[in-house]
Formats: sequence, structure tokens, C-alpha cells
Amino acid sequence: MFDPVPTARPAGATPLRRSKALLSPWSRFSLLVAVLLAAASTMLLFEPQRLLASGWPEQLTGGGAAMLFGLAYGALTVAFVPRPLLNLAAGALFGTQTGLAAALAGTVLGAGVSFMLGRVLGQDALRTLLRGKVLTAADGVLSRHGFRSVLALRLFPGIPFAAANYCAATSRMGYPPFLLATGIGSIPNTAAYVIAGSEAASPTSPLFLAATGFIVVSGIGGALVAWRKRHRLGRDTPDN
Repeated sequence: MFDPVPTARPAGATPLRRSKALLSPWSRFSLLVAVLLAAASTMLLFEPQRLLASGWPEQLTGGGAAMLFGLAYGALTVAFVPRPLLNLAAGALFGTQTGLAAALAGTVLGAGVSFMLGRVLGQDALRTLLRGKVLTAADGVLSRHGFRSVLALRLFPGIPFAAANYCAATSRMGYPPFLLATGIGSIPNTAAYVIAGSEAASPTSPLFLAATGFIVVSGIGGALVAWRKRHRLGRDTPDN
């Protein structure tokens, strides 16, 4: 008896399987986690936010410096640097008007990059994890009422900036409403921190006191709104 002739495998079968494995939702999610861990580790080790606050080159001034600051601001928010520190630095370096423009540009840029990373690399995998009542309800609200939901998140900062970005990325809302709501909703809180930074040398001035008071009140209000929304979402979502 002769051994049967082995069936030849298609030449592209193995590379095709490998490419599918590399492009699978969990492979892309693993890449997202690796990118975010690398960004967070870089921030913790090198503390690049200090460059914006104390090591900014004196020769960099004007609109070009503000544009460069906005780009750096966006990159640092992706690396989980707290926005209040960056907003204070914007006010201290550029004053109220230019500092606010640079901070808002950096805010929208950082939010857009985070949203894109979450949408491209993590959405398919993360949606399979949306099994809890609160997560499922939040996904439904963001998908149906994306603009006003993100606007509320930015106006009442009870949820961390990065968490809101990646939560929105798992929903079905589009890029334009997300970016527009982020830009508009971030104005009040960002302006308060920028003003506080620009008036830091005069802590008893009316502008500094007003900005500080707004920060405290909005922080408390945001925490209360987030607490109420969380419990409402838990009640309104049916049990699995």
C-alpha cells in the first residue's frame, strides 16, 4: 500500500491566518493597552509636564509658542497628565486669552487622539465587555445622545478626562459631535484654571478668587451629577 499523497496547503493560508490574528479585536486591544502603558510610564518617569511649567524655553514666544504648547498639551493628555496642571501652566506662560486658546486646542487634540485610539484599537473588544448594567446604559446613552452626553461630561468634570474619551470611543457616536461637545463643554472649567494660573502671582486678586471658587463649586457639582447619573443608570437598566 502506498501512503496517500499529502494535500498541499495553499501558499497564502498561514500568512492569512497570521494577519487575521494580528488584526483580531483582542490583538488590537492588547496594542492599545501597550501604547497607553508606555505613555503613562513615560509620564511617570520623565514628568514632561514640568517642561511646560518651569523649563519652557524663553526664546519661544508668541503664536508659534502657543501652537507648540497646544501640541504638547494634547500629547500629554493622552499620556494621562492631569489637565488642571496643564491649564495652570497655560495661564502662567501665556496669560488668559492666549493660554485659553492653547489649552482648548490641546484639549480637543488630546481628546481626538484618545477617541481615535479607542475606536480603532479597542472598540470591538471593549464592547464585548459591556455586560454590566451601568456600562450598558452608558453605552446606550452615548450612542443615542452623544453630543449632549459628552457636553455634560465636560461641563461637570465628575469623570476623568481620559475615562470619558475611551468610554465615548466604545459607543457609536461620531467624531464631529464628540470633538465639538468636547471643545464647547471644556471652555468654563479650562478658563477657570487658566485664569488661576495667570493670576497665581496675586492670590488675593478678585479674578484669582473667582476662578478658584468656580473650580471648587464645579468640582463638587460634577461629583454630585456623576453620583446621581450612576445610580439613575443602574435603576433604569434592566437586569441581564
